[in-house]
Amino acid sequence: MSEGSSASGDSRPEENVPGQALPEEDVYAWYRRGMDLLSRGSPAAAAQVLQRASTAEPGSRSVREALARAQFDAGWYAAAAENFRVIVEASPSDDYANFGLGLALTRSGDHAAAAEYLALAAAMRPDAAHYTEALRSVRATLRAIADARPVGRESLQPGPPEDRHEES
Repeated sequence: MSEGSSASGDSRPEENVPGQALPEEDVYAWYRRGMDLLSRGSPAAAAQVLQRASTAEPGSRSVREALARAQFDAGWYAAAAENFRVIVEASPSDDYANFGLGLALTRSGDHAAAAEYLALAAAMRPDAAHYTEALRSVRATLRAIADARPVGRESLQPGPPEDRHEES
C-alpha cells in the first residue's frame, strides 16, 4: 500500500466538512476516477465515486450522465433512470439522455414509458441504428404483452367459468 506524502502524516485526503466547499479539482478527480473504473469494467465502484462527484456538483450534466451509465451497467436501473430523467428534464433535446432513460425504463419493466423516450431519441437521431433497434425491441415487447392478455367479457370475471353466473 502506498504511504502517501510524508509531509501530511496521512495518505488519506481530508474528509469534507458539511458546508465546506470542495475544491473543483477534487470533483474532476472523482469524475476521472469514476470514468476509469467504468472503462475497466467496475461499474459499481464507478457509481460510488461518481455519486460523490454528483453530490458535490449536482448541476454537472457530464457527471450525472457518467453516474447514470455506471448505475445502468451495475444493474441499478431505477437509479440510472432517475439520473437520466434529471438530464432529460433539464435538456429535453438530449438524445443520449432520452435513449439512456428509455433503456433503463425497459430494464425496470416500464415498457410503455420506455417506448416514449426511445421514440424521442430515435426521432432526434434517425441515423443512430441502436436507438431505432432499441425502440423496435420495446415495441415488440409491448405487442407481445398485449397479445398475451385475454380478451373478452369472460376474461374480466373472477373464478373459473363454471362458477360464473349469467346475470339477466
